[in-house]
Amino acid sequence: MSQPISDSALDQLFRSARTANAWQDRDVPEVLIRAMYDLLKMGATSANISPARFLWIRSHEAKEKLKPMLMTGNDQKVLTAPWTVIIAYDEKFEEQVPKLFPHNPDAKNWFTDPDAHFDAAFRNGTLQGAYLMLAARALGIDCGPMSGFDKAGVDAAFFADDPKRQHWRSNFICALGHGDEKAVFARSPRLSFEEAGDIV
Repeated sequence: MSQPISDSALDQLFRSARTANAWQDRDVPEVLIRAMYDLLKMGATSANISPARFLWIRSHEAKEKLKPMLMTGNDQKVLTAPWTVIIAYDEKFEEQVPKLFPHNPDAKNWFTDPDAHFDAAFRNGTLQGAYLMLAARALGIDCGPMSGFDKAGVDAAFFADDPKRQHWRSNFICALGHGDEKAVFARSPRLSFEEAGDIV
């Protein structure tokens, strides 16, 4: 049976975790990026469809290619981070359903309606992006998520001409590394339980 995790773990994942705006001059080894993926892939998605796709940006050339698509301010976060990941979703995710949901291979046909297909891809891909952030924090890596970028430009520059990625569509971006605590903003307010919900 599952047990509550320690207060220190909850602090690291939620209470003390902050969005990084600048980075220490410290690398993150690829083995940790792969370990992060091995954690996030275990997160729940509808019928295990796992529609998220990840483009891991590490090289200077790839960062410079991404830079023109970023809002001012976000560009420096990406250029100075050891890693940045483009979290995307696969418009052809259903092709993997027979592999991922083997006890009902016909489940791929649950997504023939275009609206249901988009909802499943976007919602579950976003969930997987959130799992990525939690996995990163659990491994001691800080996150700088951002949505201020030209999605169409990113898709054209990084996905359109690659056979493996031509059906990927960008959702959001997350810079990864060891954050510089001096650049962290003061904690913003949160809604109370009563403000954010009801019990019925």
